[in-house]
Amino acid sequence: MPTRQKLSPGPKVAGRAITGRETTEELIENAFHAFVGREVATAYKIIRRMIEEDHTIVLTLSGAMTPADLHTTCLIPLLRAGIVDILTTTGANIYHDLQRAIDGEFFAVDPNIGDLALRRQGLTRIYDLVFPEDDLYRTDRFVQELLRQKPFQRPMTTPEFHDLLGRYVASALKDRFGRDPQRSTSLTVQAHLHRVPIFCGAPQDASIYLNVAYLKRKLGERFKFRIDIETDIHEFGAYHWLAKHRWSKKLSVIILGGGVPKNYSLQPEPYLSQICGLETEGYDCDVQICDAHVQNGGLSSCTAGEAHTWGKVSAEFQRNSQYVFAEVTSVFPFMVHALLQAGLRKTPRRLLEHRDEALNLLDRALQIAK
Repeated sequence: MPTRQKLSPGPKVAGRAITGRETTEELIENAFHAFVGREVATAYKIIRRMIEEDHTIVLTLSGAMTPADLHTTCLIPLLRAGIVDILTTTGANIYHDLQRAIDGEFFAVDPNIGDLALRRQGLTRIYDLVFPEDDLYRTDRFVQELLRQKPFQRPMTTPEFHDLLGRYVASALKDRFGRDPQRSTSLTVQAHLHRVPIFCGAPQDASIYLNVAYLKRKLGERFKFRIDIETDIHEFGAYHWLAKHRWSKKLSVIILGGGVPKNYSLQPEPYLSQICGLETEGYDCDVQICDAHVQNGGLSSCTAGEAHTWGKVSAEFQRNSQYVFAEVTSVFPFMVHALLQAGLRKTPRRLLEHRDEALNLLDRALQIAK
């Protein structure tokens, strides 16, 4: 028989038998060779490179992730390791984080248990999680109590607002519950302590802002809190601009889910280039875990290649990007475990301490651009 010409169109798919003695990283490298498994392995390698190359890292969070306690298992450990520098999430995740902070409890159930029966028992369902409806009313009272405080009586951006929330919740944990805020599993508190900005692109679409609407009607001109949307956009752009001009000058994003948190975290790039007329290359690396289909034309599912055409990610997206078609809670804990087991850490940016520097840097660039 003629000798077959050896072809090598890509890496050879050949693993070893799993022994149970592997580290999580070794398992991913050895056994995740094809299909969604390969996507997971590629995404893990890209995230590892983000950390090793000291990128400023934005992490977005959509879906009911604080009810699922993903912030306790995955996000707070990443904050403590200095890996995540900016968070973008939904108002709902912040609200449920506050709910948990004041002893709200979530319970696992069969999602087919019957919603009529759950309602009669005073339980509210999020797929296979339930919590007592009374928790909502307790959380609303807590939110209203906080929002009446004097420091909240001014316009502010969402990072300023969430930082204030974190400070007041930390005090409440210490004074009312006798707990050490440093050991808290509240994402809002830990972001405050680690000086990590939390952005929210649609704050009015959650229960915290329902309480804002009520207080505005109840208290009238005495209630002066509001979100300064315009400055919020500019502040996010300023952090992007700072990241591209300080430290490693690299900026990357990890997208958990899709939705508004994803889009809002991508928007600073066209804001800087398209609107402000500044030269910027977009995110250097882009990893997304989501189960949305790209064919529907929605933002949740759009690929890095599509985002490149909007100026949101760099021209290196083909090498530095991976979309993992999966539900976040089924794969992200493996990645976090592998990263932390490997001892990966990063010098934290503590960007809230650099807010004025970031705004001034961007404003100077805009003056020069004129």
